[in-house]
Amino acid sequence: MQETLNYINENKQRFVDELFELLRIPSISADPAYKNDVLKCADVVAEFLKNAGADHVEVCQTKGYPIVYGDKILDANLPTVLVYGHYDVQPADPLELWTKPPFEPYIEKTELHPDGAIFARGSADDKGQFFMHLKAFEAMMKTNALPCNVKFILEGEEEVGSVSLGDWVNENKEKLSCDCILISDTHIYSNEQPTVTTGLRGLSYVEVEIEGPNRDLHSGLYGGAVPNPIHVLSRMIAKLIDEDGHITIDGFYDNVETVSDADRADMNKLKDNPEEFKKSIGLNGVEGEKGYTTLERTSIRPTLDCNGIWGGYTGEGAKTVIPSKASAKISMRLVPYQTPEEITGKFTKYFEKIAPENVKVKVTPHHGGMPYVLPTDTKEFLAAKQAMETAFGKEVLPYRGGGSIPITAMFEQVLGAKSVLMGFGLDSDAIHSPNEHYGLFNFYKGIESIPLFFENYSK
Repeated sequence: MQETLNYINENKQRFVDELFELLRIPSISADPAYKNDVLKCADVVAEFLKNAGADHVEVCQTKGYPIVYGDKILDANLPTVLVYGHYDVQPADPLELWTKPPFEPYIEKTELHPDGAIFARGSADDKGQFFMHLKAFEAMMKTNALPCNVKFILEGEEEVGSVSLGDWVNENKEKLSCDCILISDTHIYSNEQPTVTTGLRGLSYVEVEIEGPNRDLHSGLYGGAVPNPIHVLSRMIAKLIDEDGHITIDGFYDNVETVSDADRADMNKLKDNPEEFKKSIGLNGVEGEKGYTTLERTSIRPTLDCNGIWGGYTGEGAKTVIPSKASAKISMRLVPYQTPEEITGKFTKYFEKIAPENVKVKVTPHHGGMPYVLPTDTKEFLAAKQAMETAFGKEVLPYRGGGSIPITAMFEQVLGAKSVLMGFGLDSDAIHSPNEHYGLFNFYKGIESIPLFFENYSK
């Protein structure tokens, strides 16, 4: 293993240079204008995978963007690790808030990254993180240190809900058979306190529409006598959460996992610091469900948030209308043992119940996903924990994340394998936001940790 680590150290600059090549491709899956760039990115990823030493590399067509597959099968009797990542990225808007163009990567030192951070869209989510696996695999191949079989699936639709992945996995179960799945698309608590993510929340996402009059009305002629859909919608959204931060939807908490006092105590070893939390996002105060710490509110408790709201006239100048319709997008993060189907149904029923009779209500479900938990007594977790403790030289703690990766539950259902969420980013990396970045320290620590995980898991 020391020879592998030496190879990594000797090739650090080349690894970054190659990552820059990948980051220059604007592989934005949400915008059809970038279709050719997404397809180009798939081909470039396949070439990197071949050069790293993978066999059977192919760009597999789907109903949407392709999935890049490759493997290295040493012996059918050895365990097999399936590595997942995604090469598509979020749109870069608003472009004016970027310090430099989002697809022209550069390195700059920051307070949290004194060694420098890579600034570019996709640097942390997820090109920088899945690229660690390609370079770690290359290092193991070049030093004859790969201890088990490995398979790769790298998709191009994660940022639009992985719409083709489920069908493709079901159609290729035999090809993808494995003992565990390794994913780096999460973050650690801090560089001083590394963590392995042991849980993710699920998701129910809906769009709601309130319709009042049959057309936009003159607010002088009709104001004060008819329901204004914007007012109605605002009042309805306000009713969804009470003053204690409790979600008021009937039966919303029926199946929520009860986390033991011991597990909550372990979780809060991560030193919940409200002052640092407020400072990091420019707030004077925090809020949330009464009786829980900030760490608990953002991990083991379900949430409801309005993600966008619109209606009426929003252009330049003034237009005095009462709009015919008003709409909003609402997301609910779920915990074990809630399901998106259950919560979407309960939301719809409750939202219709609290609507006044003089408006029409429409609820349109969008994508959802199941929550996921990796128990801390599993060989998968222990292999990751020990690998990162060796690389970081510090104790590694379990960490429940607040985000959602719906494919983890799908993988377990279809392939019967647990997913290890061994990410290396920080929650301050501005993923999905302007000036996304990924620390060089984190990038290199990931490449060092991955071969150690393979070694530990194989043993």
